[in-house]
Amino acid sequence: MKKIIILAALVFAVNLIAAQKKIIRNTDRFELIYSMTIPEIKGQARLWVPLASTDSHQHFEVLSVESPVPWHKTRDKFHQNEILVLNPTTDDSNKKITIHYQVIRREKIAHSESGNPKRHLKAEKLVPNNERFKQIGLQVTAKGGNDLVKGKAIYKHVLEHMRYDKSGKGWGRGDALYACDARTGNCTDFHAYFIGLCRSVNIPARFAIGFTIPADVNSGAIGGYHCWAEFFANNKWVPVDISEADKHPELTEYYFGHHPANRLELSRGRDILPQPAPEAGSFNYFFGPHLEVSGKELPIKATFEFKRLPLKN
Repeated sequence: MKKIIILAALVFAVNLIAAQKKIIRNTDRFELIYSMTIPEIKGQARLWVPLASTDSHQHFEVLSVESPVPWHKTRDKFHQNEILVLNPTTDDSNKKITIHYQVIRREKIAHSESGNPKRHLKAEKLVPNNERFKQIGLQVTAKGGNDLVKGKAIYKHVLEHMRYDKSGKGWGRGDALYACDARTGNCTDFHAYFIGLCRSVNIPARFAIGFTIPADVNSGAIGGYHCWAEFFANNKWVPVDISEADKHPELTEYYFGHHPANRLELSRGRDILPQPAPEAGSFNYFFGPHLEVSGKELPIKATFEFKRLPLKN
């Protein structure tokens, strides 16, 4: 029995060390290049691109836009995300647009912000506030306690209820009902379900999307997005990352109350509607560029590369 306990402890320790290579504590500093090539344009076109913003956890030493197409900034009304708007023409076909960030990012813990948190009780298209979620939320939080305790109970429920799995159809839309029923999905689905349950018991919660900057290498490509959530308790916003906790159980306690420093938040919220508005309507969430030509969406691919920089003394 003693040998089994020691072996289990060693396995846990090895897994913890491996998992911790995924996170950077305290502060990270890096540059990130967000690039896209304009496809063949045949008609009147408009392009929307998310633009990350400085806040109390991420500061930009450099933020530059290199574009052959004139651009201007706008914001969506509800979330106040910054967005680049461009009107490429036929002559701009196959030209490159590059956004260069040089970032100092601090590890995020529970923190205070200005603004009314009750704004984040509002339902969204794929995150409803319905009777079914209310019943689940009440059941999960039946032991009571303050909102931090209830948030922890919901966090544990989502971890137990769901499994990170991107097979089949329906995942990746941040559809809370799908997540509840399928019990699988990616980060959007985990956090949509969590946010929906928090709101069902009157706890404000919100969604954000951006990049995880690899912690185990110092340069290279980033494959795509990552997203996370925060909920409001005891007058502070509490960060959570349940899909990462599912993939790295050794960090379950860490991901309740922390987002590591190796991240860049690109936009916040769901149902994002900029002005001018796309013909397609609001963005479910906003990570990649969105291009419309003659009122119809035209695919445009972005690539993302990073390089870690030394911390300043």
